[in-house]
Amino acid sequence: MAKLVFGMMQSLDGYVAGIDGNPAVPAPGPELSRYFMDHVRGLAGCLYDRRMYEVMRYWDEDQPEWDEGDRDFAALWRGLPKWVVSRTLKSVGPNATLVVDDIETFVRRLKSEVEGDIDVAGPELAGSLTAFGLIDEFNLYFRPFVAGGGKPYFAGPTPLLRLVESSRVGEDAVKLTLVPV
Repeated sequence: MAKLVFGMMQSLDGYVAGIDGNPAVPAPGPELSRYFMDHVRGLAGCLYDRRMYEVMRYWDEDQPEWDEGDRDFAALWRGLPKWVVSRTLKSVGPNATLVVDDIETFVRRLKSEVEGDIDVAGPELAGSLTAFGLIDEFNLYFRPFVAGGGKPYFAGPTPLLRLVESSRVGEDAVKLTLVPV
């Protein structure tokens, strides 16, 4: 059975995107990038909302300015199964499945059919899945920046959580691993 894990980098004040919609924290440095590369390498797949999927589509086609690390990440990302929850998209790219109806039933079936961790990306999607009791683990990656406002990590009611692990990762992040109570 799969485990659904919602994790995102965020500012110290809990925002994943700033008021302008851009990321609340700068791009990760080399050590944190390697950490996330290893994380992606261990995933069974990714479950995206429309916005996050559109951001991640950047990795679908090679870019001339990419370094070796970017090319490696793109190859990993392209190889992962992706499930995209959207009512507005009409199609999705390679190795992706569009999910338009009855998200709860689809995700329950997905969890029963897939082995390993499935990354959940997008606060609104994670909020909906949390309300259904489907998120198994929350990974909060705090970076030393203050956004002052924007899109919060938790969209909707905040679940009761229990801290199971904390660690420093990369150059400047602290990871908190929490599970629902």
